[in-house]
Amino acid sequence: MSEPLSPTAPMRRSRMSRARRGSSEYAPGLILVAVVVVGIMLLTRRTTFLSPLLAAILVGAIAANIVDIPQRIRPGLQFCSKRLLRIGVALLGLQVTFTDILGLGSAILFLVFVIVVAGIAGTMLLGRMLGIGWTQRLLIACGFSICGAAAVAAADGVVDADEEEVLTSVALVVMFGTMLIAVIPPAARALGLDEAAGGVWAGAAVHEVAQVVAVGGAIGGTALTIAVVVKLARVVLLAPVLAAIGWHIRRTRTDASYDSGRKPPLVPVFVLAFLACAAVRSTGVIPFAALDVAHEVQTVLLTAAMFALGTGVRLRLLASVGARPLVLAAGSTLWVTMLALAGALIAT
Repeated sequence: MSEPLSPTAPMRRSRMSRARRGSSEYAPGLILVAVVVVGIMLLTRRTTFLSPLLAAILVGAIAANIVDIPQRIRPGLQFCSKRLLRIGVALLGLQVTFTDILGLGSAILFLVFVIVVAGIAGTMLLGRMLGIGWTQRLLIACGFSICGAAAVAAADGVVDADEEEVLTSVALVVMFGTMLIAVIPPAARALGLDEAAGGVWAGAAVHEVAQVVAVGGAIGGTALTIAVVVKLARVVLLAPVLAAIGWHIRRTRTDASYDSGRKPPLVPVFVLAFLACAAVRSTGVIPFAALDVAHEVQTVLLTAAMFALGTGVRLRLLASVGARPLVLAAGSTLWVTMLALAGALIAT
């Protein structure tokens, strides 16, 4: 006679079934990303002029506009562009100590504040002049001034924008941020900026965290460290910006749907994880060999994330929404980039 089933057995089976379905859903995209990452890592190890992160996002963008990416591939790509990106950024904390963070100084921290506030204000004003709706220009302003697609998604959780507006904003963030990967490193060299100033410029100007890593890495090792710390300082400002947006909406909206909506976290988890890794590194207990391994893992994860982000650059979507969002994105990129350059020159 068989033993009676535990009351929790059906729940365990249900969770296991969902886990199997989830892993099979991600598998096609993850396999594709793994193949691409291996190829890129092998290729870039033989060259000195192309970083794996830059190569990955270019390959992703080209592929997305040449072939139709099958639907079964998309869940795996989304997993890489979100979860693997955040894990990779968290591991970057092992390359930084709190001495490095505090070493930015009050001038650079003030620059970060100015970039976020003035970037959002300038983008909102230009968008209004172009006749773009409030939610669309707010998503673009947050994405371009704070932390790219993550800021777009977080702001959408507050304002409840249309899906087309969200997709457009994400595509524009990836597209213009990718352009900065090709523009800022040679521009920094042409302007005679040292690695410290170049890192500040990259961290204060570029939209996505992964794109900042690519730009900083192309300028140099010191620039990479500074760029990431400056960028994460911008990311932390996402919390007060969302609080201000929520306060504005509560003051101006009368419907009850907002109060019952999903609220984003005050501080993104990957920022907290980055700080935790930096705290561990600051203790000096991690051997250099382990740090080297962590650096390799971090590079692989961020290369995968960059490829997935690159596949979000779809010219057909951008063409379908008209020229005004493109003009706003270009204007916002130029505005934030020039503010960041001026601040980098003054602060360093």
